[in-house]
Amino acid sequence: MNAIVQIPARLLVIEDDSVLSGHLHDYFSERHYRVSQCPEGPAGLEAAASGDYDLVLLDILLPGLNGLELLNALRKQSPVPVIVVSALGDEQARIQGLINGADDYLPKPFSMAELAVRVDAVLRRVALERWRPEALQVQSESVGKLVLRDHDMVGLYRHMDLGLTNTEFRLLQVLLEHRDTVLSKPFLYQAVLHRGCGRHDRSLDLHISHLRRKLRDAGAPESAVRTVWGQGYTLITDSL
Repeated sequence: MNAIVQIPARLLVIEDDSVLSGHLHDYFSERHYRVSQCPEGPAGLEAAASGDYDLVLLDILLPGLNGLELLNALRKQSPVPVIVVSALGDEQARIQGLINGADDYLPKPFSMAELAVRVDAVLRRVALERWRPEALQVQSESVGKLVLRDHDMVGLYRHMDLGLTNTEFRLLQVLLEHRDTVLSKPFLYQAVLHRGCGRHDRSLDLHISHLRRKLRDAGAPESAVRTVWGQGYTLITDSL
């Protein structure tokens, strides 16, 4: 009987702080990841877009091309998952990082253990998407004027492409699957982000905010994605 060989995940660290970059390299290498490093923006963009990596850890304050510009350019070339790790921990920086297509955002300083949990969660989510049965990949779901195409992760409202990130698509898909039902934050963290939620973690709230904005810009009512205070979120389908 042949043994199943697991290929180590390939991480690209784009970080100009050589000390932190070295710590990241050593930490994840010890956990059997294949880790490459890049200290500046233009070369980091080229490497990230090459298709050689499973996940990118990206700083914002980089020489040559800052991380948000890099991420914006990368999303025009590659869907490779990106976790932004930056000293710019204010809400606007997090919002911009997620708008530009980051899969997650972790402000510095952070614990290596927390970063490892987020890396594992993103890689687990990507693995699930890659190994979905072929029959599921050609399905689409719809309600009212909203259509979600599963095979290419595109959301349409009134035939207009919503421009959803992969995370926003998954979030809307889960809300649609459980339409008119209030879903708790812990449930959505596990179902969409594949990890638990920390006490001060607002990643889900930011994804909800961006999803609402994109639906509103396409003509959907403000109340489509509703907050039920103290309980969670729900998709109200009557108005769609």
